[in-house]
Amino acid sequence: MGSFVFRVFCAALLFWPSQSCFQCFVATQDSLRLCWGHVLIQSNARNVDACFRKVDRIFNNNVKMMEAARVGGGFDKKLKEILLAEIMPMVKEFDQKLNSETVYEQRFQTAADNFIAAASKLPRASGCFPPCGYQSAGAVYNCVTCSYDSCEFPLDCPVEEIEVMENSRSRLWCDVPFDLPADIEVIWRFAEEVKTQQLEEFKEVTAGVDRLYSIPSTSLQHQGTYQCEIYTGHLSIVRLYFYITVTPQAVVGHTELQEIFDLSLLPGGQLRPAPEGSPDSFLPLLSFLLIACLTCSLLLLFLSLGAFIWSFVPEKEIVISNEEDSML
Repeated sequence: MGSFVFRVFCAALLFWPSQSCFQCFVATQDSLRLCWGHVLIQSNARNVDACFRKVDRIFNNNVKMMEAARVGGGFDKKLKEILLAEIMPMVKEFDQKLNSETVYEQRFQTAADNFIAAASKLPRASGCFPPCGYQSAGAVYNCVTCSYDSCEFPLDCPVEEIEVMENSRSRLWCDVPFDLPADIEVIWRFAEEVKTQQLEEFKEVTAGVDRLYSIPSTSLQHQGTYQCEIYTGHLSIVRLYFYITVTPQAVVGHTELQEIFDLSLLPGGQLRPAPEGSPDSFLPLLSFLLIACLTCSLLLLFLSLGAFIWSFVPEKEIVISNEEDSML
């Protein structure tokens, strides 16, 4: 008789529409012991299949229970402890004993409510941060699959374009918005001149734990795509890409002069007048002041020379008069 009931139970499992936390954590043999004495009120007959349908309704199709079980990484073991603490006492109590279906209904519902209350207090996952990377901290437990759902983002991030001038310093950060394990390794690779995400085109540059890649003086030979890949153990977590475009300084200087010249021209090739208040508008005034100062300086010089010469004339006349008096 026992083997027949067990076969009925296994057949019933095939028709259950989905998994649940009950099936993830409660062993098949314990489920059989739990439903062994389920008795229908109307017929006063033992009906294990009706007990399985009750489990399916209260545990499998309970949306609140499924949501409460969406915990962060590593807490699935705690979910199992919580559920077994509710189910196993009933297994021991109901095994090989007859109980009315109303008793099962009440006890099952209480167990589900207690599980929801306790599981809801467990830590949640940190969430998934788009658009890329294997984010274990963002995975949540799923009672439908009895496993963790990953963020399902691609390992490769989009290429970030960076423009730098020749001889300037360039700094690339291998940074992500999600938490990383403590034991990471960072490998920097470079594909010269091309913008690409094809792995075979990259050559390794450095390996270690430094997530900063610095170029003290960027030259034309540094133009290309840089890849930063973060590992934990042998597992790749994320790959970031940076495409650097280097502009020669000569081109920058020529472009700036051309822009200044273009801005100074009116339609037809005429130069624009200097705006009022600009340094060029003061040039005529400065020229006038300079000429005026120079004229005043020359006039002052001539006057000084004239006064100096005039100061000697009276003395000369006096000397001549004295000489004439002595001759007489």
